[in-house]
Amino acid sequence: MLELSGLSKHFGGVRAVDGVNLKVGRGDIVGLIGPNGSGKSTIVNLICGLFPPTAGNVLLAGKDITSLPTHIRVGMGIARTFQNIRLFGQLSVWQNLWVAQNSDQHRKDGSFLKRWLGAPGAARAEIDRTLEFFNLEKKRDELAANLSFGEQRRLEMARALAANPSLLLLDEPAAGMNAEEIEQLDERIRTLRKTGITILLIEHHMELVMAVTDRVAVLNFGQKIADGGPAEIQANPQVREAYLGSSNVK
Repeated sequence: MLELSGLSKHFGGVRAVDGVNLKVGRGDIVGLIGPNGSGKSTIVNLICGLFPPTAGNVLLAGKDITSLPTHIRVGMGIARTFQNIRLFGQLSVWQNLWVAQNSDQHRKDGSFLKRWLGAPGAARAEIDRTLEFFNLEKKRDELAANLSFGEQRRLEMARALAANPSLLLLDEPAAGMNAEEIEQLDERIRTLRKTGITILLIEHHMELVMAVTDRVAVLNFGQKIADGGPAEIQANPQVREAYLGSSNVK
């Protein structure tokens, strides 16, 4: 589904991402972990097309999308959440999902104005189901800015799903969540697996990563230093050194 080939991004003399190769199979959940500043969010931004790579390629379903603009990638099935929440604060919860649902510039089912004045029943029902899945149905008319932090986290993920993606990029979705909210996030990710959505999970909460992923790739100083199953990654001395420091690795 997703392939990164020799992907690099340099900011002046800083090599934020340095020759990363990564494959994510269709329907897989792959974790991308690493210390702060290791290049995780930069990779997400490169996949989404927020800025061009210094070198390398991004392929989606075998097609090279490296030079395509962000809105075209969205239309091809890429959706994301953000490490720092970026909702439409002055729109309602329902409207946030509606905007995402209509973000595909290649939809053929009517003009923007027609869809705004009267979205088809099936589209409305889909939004309502998504709100229910994220336990936000009672908040549908609330302004996004007035939600609690945990509700905003859920809304951002709901908004990403409203775009009907085939590839979902989750950038630290558990950040700031309490234990109960993380457990619910775990359950939702497991449910999404059953729908066939491919997920790249960028996360610092290791228990979540190791519980829900099929495979984990590890970055350090912009380079991929390990790639394997959760148990293999946990036992990898190079990974432990990256997180703990060489003096703590036995």
